[in-house]
Amino acid sequence: MKVPMPSNPVTALCLKLSALVIGMFVFAIWILPPMYDVFCDITGLNGKTGGRYQAVDVPAVDTSRTIRVQFVSTNNDGMTWEFGPEVRSITVHPGEQTRIDYAAFNPTGRDMVAQAIPSLTPARAANYFHKTECFCFEQQPLGAGERTQMPMLFIVDHDIPESVHTITLSYTLFDVTDRFPELVAAMAD
Repeated sequence: MKVPMPSNPVTALCLKLSALVIGMFVFAIWILPPMYDVFCDITGLNGKTGGRYQAVDVPAVDTSRTIRVQFVSTNNDGMTWEFGPEVRSITVHPGEQTRIDYAAFNPTGRDMVAQAIPSLTPARAANYFHKTECFCFEQQPLGAGERTQMPMLFIVDHDIPESVHTITLSYTLFDVTDRFPELVAAMAD
């Protein structure tokens, strides 16, 4: 069955443009994000770190090599917490489990919930940087005027390329209070 097109060329053009715009929105909202995530997973681009890492039969620490790990933190626009690592950089050996603490302070007069999103450079090191415990795995509730320490434990894999000598782990802290009212309610109890 053929759909008749309007006889007015301007109307026909408007209909075609409208269909094109709708198609672009569908592609941008539902198709492109999963494709981008798959692309980043395959290529290691965007410096995304994986989820929780479970070490099994870890070989001995490689004391013949050292990797400098730098820590950077920023707040997303509108996030008022004071947030950052307690040390700015350390030197580690591949295979060595290391703990770094981040400090957070909620200077506001209201209970809040935060989420930290990691990024790692160089991107080629992302597959070799394994977090065994991290505050970024879960939302972080913090009461008005409260301070906390948030641990992050990691291992740099033995198989990291020889050309990688420095890794920079960056966290951006987001205010997600509006998305988790149950966590705010639990703090009030």
